[in-house]
Amino acid sequence: MPSGRRVHGARKLRLFPLLAATYFMVSGGPYDIEDIIGFGGYGRALLLIFFLPFFWSFPTALMLGELASAVPAEGGFYAWVRRALGPFWGFQEAWLSLASSVFDMAIYPTTFVLYLERLAPALTTGHRALLLELAVIAAAVIWNLRGAAAVGEGSLKLWAISISPYVVLVGIAAYIGFLGNQGPFGGHASMAHPADAAFSTAVLVAMWNYMGWDNATTVANEVENPQRNYPRVVLLAVLMIMITYAIPIAAVAWAGIPSDRFSTGAWVDAARTLGGPALAIAVVLAGVIDDFGTFSNLTMSYTRLPHALAQDGLLPAVFTKKLKNGSPWVSVLACGLCWALALGFTFERLITIDIALWGLSLMLEFLALVILRRKEPSLPRPFRIPGPDWVPILLGIGPAALIVYALYVSRTETVAGISAFTFALIIALLGVPLYLFAKFSNRRRPRRQNTDDESGTSS
Repeated sequence: MPSGRRVHGARKLRLFPLLAATYFMVSGGPYDIEDIIGFGGYGRALLLIFFLPFFWSFPTALMLGELASAVPAEGGFYAWVRRALGPFWGFQEAWLSLASSVFDMAIYPTTFVLYLERLAPALTTGHRALLLELAVIAAAVIWNLRGAAAVGEGSLKLWAISISPYVVLVGIAAYIGFLGNQGPFGGHASMAHPADAAFSTAVLVAMWNYMGWDNATTVANEVENPQRNYPRVVLLAVLMIMITYAIPIAAVAWAGIPSDRFSTGAWVDAARTLGGPALAIAVVLAGVIDDFGTFSNLTMSYTRLPHALAQDGLLPAVFTKKLKNGSPWVSVLACGLCWALALGFTFERLITIDIALWGLSLMLEFLALVILRRKEPSLPRPFRIPGPDWVPILLGIGPAALIVYALYVSRTETVAGISAFTFALIIALLGVPLYLFAKFSNRRRPRRQNTDDESGTSS
């Protein structure tokens, strides 16, 4: 499809709005990485931040770059897997992603409240916390009804606001670090990990903070020149996120703040210690904006999946409805309702289930990359992973090993009286009967549509 800035009157996402949207879908900034420090210590945290992307993010980014440039279709990864493996596995890919979204999307309203609690505990007690979380979902839904371009362009401004307090925090931390023993913490923090640290939790949190690269591909029809922009955006975002994680961690370590002070929301305490109440307030407000920006951009991504499924006859036709700006409004409202029902899990438990389900969907994407290389060797690929056809298989080894590790670790978390691994596996297997039900419903739907068409013609 020829690229342009408008499709059916709707503005399209250009390079920098797409970069901002991708950045928020994966990260949004240093927020929510505190548990990497708290559970791993500064030394291990920095090792994870620097080396994990080479086994987790860069292979995924290269895979996405090739597939997004070769098949820039609405639904993104769903369309790739469907094309390579057929409708059954395409449906499983969409189901795994949507199922993981239920737990992924509950994280951001939860951390929204955790950040606000550091500043104003009275606002987050009792039912007020739930009301705040519901408000985040409602606001993101309303914003998404304005279309993908509005969300992407607004995300550029949100990114500048959310990252600005960390520029100040890093500057103050660097100055205190140069003071050495004269600083308030008596010198630089130890790089050793805390004695009671749970390194597996640090790894899972780091994996979660580096995942979600495929999310922006679901809006391919709403992106200007997707074959060119997707590969550039994904690789740029990996580098941006590495930098925005590593610099603040190194700065507070240099300032000497003990690593055992870090848990979710602890950047607020660090800001208060380093810069006083004003900086703490700025970090809280920026953290709230960050969580809202991430939630809103992920809403833009996930809501395109039901629309694509409905176009293929695997969901009711009502999900194909769009506003003039391109927003699939029925899908947006339905997904917002489902995410609201998932509120209430703990942060670590949400991450465990999210990684397990998303990891399975990621493996299907790597498989689609390999199969499309063999099945359609002449398919135009504006961006192609360098090297022979066995290179994609090699690239998938790192992510696969990390996903197996995450699934192994998930056995220690319990949900509804069973391990998180078993819980995630049950959810994943539900995709089989759901596909059969969707296929059965689809067999009957065309007859009803034909009847409607005939009656419309006769009138």
